[in-house]
Formats: sequence, C-alpha cells, structure tokens
Amino acid sequence: RDCDLIIAVGSRWDDRILGNPAKFGLHAKKIHVDIDPSENAKLVKPDVFIQADARRCLDELNVIASAGDTRAWLEQIKKNKRRYPLSYRKQGGLRPEQVIDSLNDYIASRKAIITTDVGQHQMWAAQYIRMQENNMFVSSGGAGTMGFGMPAAIGAQFAHPDHLVVAIVGDGGFQMTLCELATAQLHKLPIKVIIIDNKYLGMVRQWQELFVDNRLSGVDLKGNPDFIKLAASYGVKGFHIRRKADIRKVYDQAFAYNEGPVVIWAEVERAMNVFPMLPPGKGYEDMLLEAPSQ
Repeated sequence: RDCDLIIAVGSRWDDRILGNPAKFGLHAKKIHVDIDPSENAKLVKPDVFIQADARRCLDELNVIASAGDTRAWLEQIKKNKRRYPLSYRKQGGLRPEQVIDSLNDYIASRKAIITTDVGQHQMWAAQYIRMQENNMFVSSGGAGTMGFGMPAAIGAQFAHPDHLVVAIVGDGGFQMTLCELATAQLHKLPIKVIIIDNKYLGMVRQWQELFVDNRLSGVDLKGNPDFIKLAASYGVKGFHIRRKADIRKVYDQAFAYNEGPVVIWAEVERAMNVFPMLPPGKGYEDMLLEAPSQ
C-alpha cells in the first residue's frame, strides 16, 4: 500500500495479491516481468512491461541497480513490528503455530528447503519459519494447489540430495497426494512430512466462519485416518504429536532418521484462525488483524 515501486516477476496479479484491484498500489510505479506477453496489462496495467526470462532479467537489473537510503523505511518496519508483534497463545492445547515455530531449531544451521501445501498451515509456515540465507521456501501461492506440498518436497529432494527437505502440509491437502509416499519410500528420500491435522479444511472453514455467518459446509474432516498406520502401510516411519510436550522428543527422533521418509502427525486444536487476513474484494487498509467483534 505504501511502497514507491512494485517489481512483479512472473506474477499473474491474482486476487491473493491484489485484493481490490482499484485500491492496489495506488501511489506505486509498477514493473512487470514475464516471459509471456499475453500477461501484460491483463489485470493490472504496469508502467513498464519487460518480456524476458526471469533469471536473465534479474541479472541485468542487478547490474544497473544501486542501493538507495532505506533507513527511514526500515525504521518504519521496526515500528510496525513493535505495534503488531507476531505472537500466539502458549497456554491451552497444541497449537499449529508452536508445531511450526519449533522447527526453526532444526533447520537454522542447515541447508534446508521448506515446502508447503495450501491452507492455514501455509500461512503459519510463512509467518513462523525464520528463513536463513541457506534456506528455500517453496509454496503454491498464486494457484493455491492443494496436494502440492509432498510432491514438491520429493522434487526438491531429488534436485538437492544434500539438503534437509521438510513438507508442511494440512490434513486435507495431504490426502490428495498421499500416494506419493510410495515414491518417497521407493527412492528412500529422507523428506520429513509434517501433517498439521485440525480435522477441517481450515482456510475454507475460516472464510465460512468470518464471511458467511459460520455456515459450515463441506469442511469437516473428522473422518481422517490414523496417519501413523497409513504411513506404516507404505513402510514409512511415523511419529505422533498429541501435546506440546511431544514436540521436542518427536523432532529429535524424526530429524535423526535419514534412511527414508518420515511422517509426523500433529493433532492440533481444531477451530484456529490465522491472521492477518485480507477479506475478499477489500484493499490492504481493510486487512483483518483479528476476528471481527460479533
């Protein structure tokens, strides 16, 4: 909302980015880089369109770019972080944020690739995984492809056999491509698959709760299988996180095992919401930082 320049590389300017197109980046110049000329001005009219391969274009931009004085903007970011700190309630049952946040101790010093599926867990992963220079984050952000997380992890592990690869998935998306456990086991790929199981299609449930008066339809997944037994049927080692005290013990064992894939099943509190959230058709100034008062 407040930036001077937006450089969009390979973006289709989907609604997950724009919110309300009429309110998007009103004061910003826009540069759009895409290899496909048909993407030009399809949803957003850029000030500059560059038809090019992304890597080659960014290499060229690096040659001509010069660093500006960003101290004032960085100070504004620090103020925003102090005003809107990222935090979660430590009391009560097992929370998805804690399951994901605890991963940082196991990836901080390693070359790690984090993949995600699509849903609430994807948002929490983006918020709580503290990315380092030697880390990569692979997520289906624009298309929103449920079932993406584990196949992406398999591909990442083949491409980078020396990296730690962790797939953070939801119970809904995981069941769309769980058959790929057979592929991971066949090739003895040491991927870690962490299932954030709230027995809901959580992101859809959150939208229904907030925007259609909590009329829930087609989101209940209480019929989920026992994921440990499911993993065992593929010959895959499985670990179960039921409470906060299990997290460290399970991670210690799972991350020490590298003979093949591992499934970590985390049964978290059910009706959790993730914020901030951009309501449909709204601008960034209308972003929800918490659930609206009833």
